Amino acid sequence: QVQLVESGGGLVQAGGSLSVSCTLSGRTFSSYAMGWFRQAPGKEREFVAAINWSGRITNYVDSVKGRFTISRDNAKNTVYLQMNNVKPEATAVYYCAARISFIATMRNEYPYWGQGTQVTVAS
Repeated sequence: QVQLVESGGGLVQAGGSLSVSCTLSGRTFSSYAMGWFRQAPGKEREFVAAINWSGRITNYVDSVKGRFTISRDNAKNTVYLQMNNVKPEATAVYYCAARISFIATMRNEYPYWGQGTQVTVAS
């Protein structure tokens, strides 16, 4: 059974940086494409970034391009989301998700989800 555990959320000032991470257990991490999604209060869960199994292919929502970086360390079974120059609208619960096969950007393409970690950006 795939288990995903996020960590690293917290409070950051607007314009600052924060990194969140997600560790997968129960299966071979390098078999999975990984995604980060976020859900702000009262809003739908939205795609943020995704990375393929090798780390060579990434995809980002337009609003975070150039500021957020997704990466992975297959030896540590962990995917990261480095967030720079964060804005107050980035306040949300951040979820990591996993799927076998190709990178994807749609929520319903990911069968495995973590519990989420709160990121709050103070203005």
